Amino acid sequence: MKEEKWHEELGRYFQGLRIIEKSQEEAREHFDQFCEFIVEPAVEALEDELKLHGIKIKYRRQKYSYFHLQVNFPGSKVDNFHYMISLPKNSLDLTLTLKTSGRKDKKSPVSGEQEGPFLPGVKPEAILKLGKEDVIIDIISKLKEFNYSARTSPD
Repeated sequence: MKEEKWHEELGRYFQGLRIIEKSQEEAREHFDQFCEFIVEPAVEALEDELKLHGIKIKYRRQKYSYFHLQVNFPGSKVDNFHYMISLPKNSLDLTLTLKTSGRKDKKSPVSGEQEGPFLPGVKPEAILKLGKEDVIIDIISKLKEFNYSARTSPD
């Protein structure tokens, strides 16, 4: 009987690997759904409004990996702002990362880089329940924070 114990342990090991792989696959699929059905419509709505103010945006999505938004300010003191939501490698759930940065003018390097959790008060299981307005408000909040700082800095 003791000889069979290692078979059970090996079986539990492979079962654990299957659970990890399944969780990672589900996290990637959920991230893709989040980007397609929540983030992209939010950015498209924001794009329409920003166009009215002469502000252009670009965005792209890397399937299962990240969503990147770049806001360009032509003829302004501030050149651009970057907002990137990403799914960390090997994630088991939708604990997402947000990275923001920008460039004060065309000749300056990217600065003001900040990285942290995306919407820290929202639990991973609630990410897919967000509305596009939640995402738009977060983008505006981070954009405002960067832009005000860039416009009022002494350098």
